[in-house]
Amino acid sequence: MVKSNHILRYCADSSDVEIILPNHHIFVDQPLTADNTINILVWNIFKQKRADWISVLKKYAKHCQLVLLQEAQTTPTLINYVTRHYRVADQVPAFSVNDSFTGVMTLAKTLPIYTRAYKAREPIIRVPKSALITLYPLANTMQTLMVANIHAVNFSFGLKVFQQQLDDLLLHIRDHQGPVILAGDFNTWSRQRLSLLHYLTTEIQLLPVNFDTDLRKTFMGRPLDFVFYRGLSLTDSRIISTIASDHNPLLVSFQY
Repeated sequence: MVKSNHILRYCADSSDVEIILPNHHIFVDQPLTADNTINILVWNIFKQKRADWISVLKKYAKHCQLVLLQEAQTTPTLINYVTRHYRVADQVPAFSVNDSFTGVMTLAKTLPIYTRAYKAREPIIRVPKSALITLYPLANTMQTLMVANIHAVNFSFGLKVFQQQLDDLLLHIRDHQGPVILAGDFNTWSRQRLSLLHYLTTEIQLLPVNFDTDLRKTFMGRPLDFVFYRGLSLTDSRIISTIASDHNPLLVSFQY
């Protein structure tokens, strides 16, 4: 995996874009949530190509402290939403088209105290995919929450590039002393990819979130979107059925 050298940051009530360089730290800030509940939304938003995506985002992200988007494109509508409803949005710009950047984006109710960005190039089409780690202070504890947002490489022969992308990310997660959330679009369209994902996450004690009614996007009969966690208690999980993207949003609640 090729590590990106910067993150694009969009902050509340600001029209400026801040460039966050590697190992950028913020030492003092407010906790992510005032109590012990963490609500997250995970969604491949399909570059906002379809109608009503903003209505779906506004409705279901309303009570979420974290929103993990994949294929987020920095359109004026998305940036306007981010700066009005969240303290910060951090994006790893995988690629740009017509001055608009596309990549994973994590929206949060507070600033992260640490960030780490990754990019991995698709072996065949050569378009990069991105991943982002952010670290947040939590109320009523000295521990911090590590959040990893990933859009996995898709068009590759064999597992080498896919595994390298996961290994780089999971190596960082493995050593974190505190709760962890790993989520995104893993492009697990083959039996081999799916088995490897479950093996690698189980190896570092991450648990998968299950859904009673599983409406996740599938390809070749296998789900692509996942939420994994460690050091948290799962309290609710559901999937929103929508045509506002080619993926359905995942809504998950935890307590710590």
